[in-house]
Amino acid sequence: MLRKITVVCLILICFLLESSVFGHFAMAGIVPKLMIILTSSFGFMRGEEEGMMIGFLCGLISDVFFGDVLGFYALIYTYIGYTNGKFSRIFYPEDIKLPIALIIVSDLSCGVVCYILLFLLRGKFDFLYYFRGVILPEALYTIIVTVFLYPAILKINQLLEKREKGSVQKFV
Repeated sequence: MLRKITVVCLILICFLLESSVFGHFAMAGIVPKLMIILTSSFGFMRGEEEGMMIGFLCGLISDVFFGDVLGFYALIYTYIGYTNGKFSRIFYPEDIKLPIALIIVSDLSCGVVCYILLFLLRGKFDFLYYFRGVILPEALYTIIVTVFLYPAILKINQLLEKREKGSVQKFV
């Protein structure tokens, strides 16, 4: 129960930071995708199921407040959580290279999928302009924030796992 409450609080905090605080630090209208950082992090730390669940919640809250179609970002973030969950078997907490690589790929993938479904199908064919002006700067900004946010998410997950192991040992 504590894990669920903590995850919901983390989702709300990341959403509020992404939508309000980082809006004031936007560079050329670009803000980092904290929801992708959170979804990816919990995906490769906890596995496919939890990655999908957190991705769905992060996407749903983004859809409700910013989306034109309910479920668009929920679906994308669910896939991101699931895909990152596939890497939970090779995840080592002390190695930051894998998380950064997965978050970069997740952010770039999200940007490309959004371009294809939101712009390309409407006849806007200038992919290089969109890639250089939106996708790439957003990915770079997200990675800079990841270097600072990921250790906090990792520490929270480790504390929750330690508490869960302690409560399990009480019953054994």
